Amino acid sequence: MKSNAVFKRAHNRCLNMLAKHEPGSHLRSELDLALDLHVSRTTVRAVLSSLTDAGIIDRDGSRRHLARPPTAEDYFPEAQTESVGDVVGRRFMEWILQGDCRPGELINCAELARQFSTSTSAIREHLTHFNHFGLLERRPNSAWVFKGITADFAMEIYEIREMFELRSAHRFAELPPDAAAWAELNLIEQQHHNLLEDIDERYSEFSRLDERLHRLVHDASQNRFVQNFYDVISMIFHYHYQWDKVDEKERNYVALHEHIAYIRALRSRDLDAIDEKCRTHLQTARKTLLKSIDSLRQPAN
Repeated sequence: MKSNAVFKRAHNRCLNMLAKHEPGSHLRSELDLALDLHVSRTTVRAVLSSLTDAGIIDRDGSRRHLARPPTAEDYFPEAQTESVGDVVGRRFMEWILQGDCRPGELINCAELARQFSTSTSAIREHLTHFNHFGLLERRPNSAWVFKGITADFAMEIYEIREMFELRSAHRFAELPPDAAAWAELNLIEQQHHNLLEDIDERYSEFSRLDERLHRLVHDASQNRFVQNFYDVISMIFHYHYQWDKVDEKERNYVALHEHIAYIRALRSRDLDAIDEKCRTHLQTARKTLLKSIDSLRQPAN
């Protein structure tokens, strides 16, 4: 699953930066852009070349300037900006949520690799991440067993999630006004409102939106351990949300409103408000998780 996702992510982030400036504004140096976009100068040159071909930027002697504002058509689709690891993680999450993967279910790496159009090594790397936390157990012949979780395990995960997310939310509030994360937050908020307008038909789409918001917040930590641990958090919470169908639409409706309040608190940069809205939402998520775990224990009728 080879891709140029790094280039496409840098391309989209550069467009976000350029969108804040007026035509005629001069661009920063290649080195400064590389630092801003967290990529190499080689990637920056490729991005600038692409933007020049599209007529978005132009040369003014030895310097480049913004020729026209970026439009929505200039961006690469979100799905094309994902890394191999992100794609495998997303596809694995969708497979868990859409399938009948109960505790004790066998997971075959070769079969998943065929389904996801990737390598078995990429699958194994992703599954090994969960193995460290006791969620999966490796068996011979490339087979894994999904073990599920207990209520005690869930409470331990919740404590870590609250600690990591509060810290990440504070870091998010410290981001500069032109950080790309703010534009992404605005987009996610609009998608929340869109979902609320069609909640009767689309309430099952909440899990994906929930994952995007919380991952965006965790990424602001700029801490690889916090970011990697979120994969485990996401899988546990969303997997169990999927099994608890009782009052699902009502629960997602409440959670959407909690998200919007959380987003507004982040935008206010008021740390007390951020803590309050974050804790309120995470406590709701904890109750839902524990209720779902309890429902999985109940014997089938």
